[in-house]
Amino acid sequence: MQRYFDDVQMGSIELFCLTVETGSFTAAASAAGVTPAAVSRSVARLEKRLQTRLFIRTTRSMRTTDTGQSYYHDCRNALNQLIEAENKVFGEHQVPVGILSISVPTIYAHYRLLPRLEQFCSLYPQLKINLEISNDNINFSEDNYDVAIRGSELHDSGLIARRLEDAELIIVASPSYLQQHPAPRVLADLKHHECIQYALPSNGRKIPWTFRTQGNFVKVETTGRVVCHQDFLATLTLVLNGAGLMQVYRFTVEQELQQGKLVEILKEYAGTTRPFILIYPYARYIPLKTRKFIEFMMVSDQK
Repeated sequence: MQRYFDDVQMGSIELFCLTVETGSFTAAASAAGVTPAAVSRSVARLEKRLQTRLFIRTTRSMRTTDTGQSYYHDCRNALNQLIEAENKVFGEHQVPVGILSISVPTIYAHYRLLPRLEQFCSLYPQLKINLEISNDNINFSEDNYDVAIRGSELHDSGLIARRLEDAELIIVASPSYLQQHPAPRVLADLKHHECIQYALPSNGRKIPWTFRTQGNFVKVETTGRVVCHQDFLATLTLVLNGAGLMQVYRFTVEQELQQGKLVEILKEYAGTTRPFILIYPYARYIPLKTRKFIEFMMVSDQK
């Protein structure tokens, strides 16, 4: 097979990119551990090969030509891909180490992630977990997280989203509440009941309840004396203690339904869901620790 680049040419390309990034032959030479003359010769070889000027040089400054700038971007992308390819191969023979930072909302943490986290830790004992349980929105560019789980659709095109599950929503109440307040039979009856409210952390807006009726999905604005902020688990405690009705994820109350501590109502309007999404920043090379967690969650959450 014909070789397009020999070792000298590849080295010249690396030194050229380094010159653009550092701004001078001297700075590039210092970073690469060679002499400025060696960098100058490398750039001259490239210019001769390409038959074009890559830099405009004066006694006081040096800048890339338009061709040089375009060539730099293409070369840097190619070099980055080579580096990432080696990192992938190297990573396949490694075990994940370091700290994996995860942000997860309260409900999903307590009912889905935490019960399985020890299994993940036992698979990769050299990995430490930094876990934030919070319903607040995060910014990957500002917050130091590797991966996050959120209970909403993704709108940031700079992130990758993997759907973990579509969690079913149901309306529940305690037997003690229903003894004093006849169960609603149609959606319009909800206005006569204490409906426990939960406010979105991002904007404080109370979440409407969603139902399925005649094949369509509808949202109903409910009212109640108690509005919970931040901790969604508080709504479960309230409904268990007879404070009113609440729309919850079925997976959070399965045991209480079986034990008769809660009763499902308005079953004919059931069928709505909300997604839980695994999100992480887009990158050509995803660190091994992050990849292993993604793989674990995607397998664990297939139901």
